[in-house]
Amino acid sequence: MRVLVACEFSGIARDAFMAAGHEAYSCDLLPTERPGPHMREDAIVAAYERGPWDMMIAHPPCTVMAVSGARWWEGREKEQLAAIRFAMGLACAPIQRICIENPVSILSTAWREPDQIIQPWQFGHEETKTTCLWLKNLPPLAPTKVMEKRNGNLTASGQNKLSPGPDRWKERSRTYEGIALAMATQWSRPLASQLELIA
Repeated sequence: MRVLVACEFSGIARDAFMAAGHEAYSCDLLPTERPGPHMREDAIVAAYERGPWDMMIAHPPCTVMAVSGARWWEGREKEQLAAIRFAMGLACAPIQRICIENPVSILSTAWREPDQIIQPWQFGHEETKTTCLWLKNLPPLAPTKVMEKRNGNLTASGQNKLSPGPDRWKERSRTYEGIALAMATQWSRPLASQLELIA
């Protein structure tokens, strides 16, 4: 498959799909942190003009959409509307299989409820971070390694406890390796079998 990982500078999801044998590209306005196929441009341009793509995993910026930051929304209505339109532009791209990933956000009311809500602790990480997935022609992810709550190890994500700073948003936006691996392996199945799982 030819896979676009939109709004990703880390290369984590891109590399997971490449390891699964796919032609995968990350795309972001920032340069990639890991050597590999990367398009440094607007993700909308990549989604609509650099195809055809068989699948897209998109992580639209959530700074002004995440419910956790709702107390700072006032006065940023235009910025928020632009962010919603950007996410919708990705969701409506002419790509057969799409996953839009975001934290709990205004997308649930501006667009629709997510198809699935996952946690890092379902995929081998000892952290909690509520993550919503809006899916098109993709089945929900099956947990791969559920971590038991012992000795208080299931705590709020370290990403959420970072001190304020210019790169805080960057650190918080990284995809967990276990989730990226689950996407790459579970969504590598032929589309027909995936649609059977959805039905």
